[in-house]
Amino acid sequence: MARKFFVGGNFKMNGTKESIKGIVKNLNEAQLDPNVEVVIAPPALYLQLARDELTKSGVEVSAQNVYNKPNGAYTGEISVSQLKDLGVHWTILGHSERRTLLGETDETVADKTKFAIDGGVSVIWCCGESLQEREAGETIAVIERQLAALAAKVTAADWKSIVIAYEPIWAIGTGKVATVQQAQEVHEAIRKWLRANVGDEVAEATRILYGGSVNGKNCKDLAKEKDIDGFLVGGASLKPEFVDIINSNQ
Repeated sequence: MARKFFVGGNFKMNGTKESIKGIVKNLNEAQLDPNVEVVIAPPALYLQLARDELTKSGVEVSAQNVYNKPNGAYTGEISVSQLKDLGVHWTILGHSERRTLLGETDETVADKTKFAIDGGVSVIWCCGESLQEREAGETIAVIERQLAALAAKVTAADWKSIVIAYEPIWAIGTGKVATVQQAQEVHEAIRKWLRANVGDEVAEATRILYGGSVNGKNCKDLAKEKDIDGFLVGGASLKPEFVDIINSNQ
């Protein structure tokens, strides 16, 4: 099964009105591979701005987080229905910064994922291990634990609304990057787990992205691997090289 290449740009807590406009303008004017699905995730304050400025076909906007409750007395949170009201149909969930800095558990992330999908918002679901866990040889066990929590909440049909992003925590924002072999090994293990625990169809159809200091220099080699279906890009998504990353599968 041919899986459509997918590149997400996670702006994190970066950007101003002018810089977001500049990033979107660059995407609007660039020659992008039409066979790639592109999603950019600006801070919540700029979701509407990004939606209004985007004219490029094949580029969508994502939130960086969403709450697992309907509208109500949840100060500071954003609801699924509010995202849809803006025309935003993607969200990132489970990013290591949410897990480690804000204490989101595997179960919390799974609950949010299910709630988002049920409300019509697709999810870039993140998983990954710390440097300590990798050095202890626990990488696959950690990823499988995170996957198991998700699989316990979602149905077989829900997986079509999930894109998995493998992001080794030790390679996020550090300038370090997993070797091509390291990345492929984990991606292959994720697909193997999906095949054994969810089913062949889901395993073949689900896109698995690599994230963790992806840039214009390493993206082409990573994109060649059979189980790497794209990227979730951090800092480089704020730079012109983001276009090169989008086009890395050509």
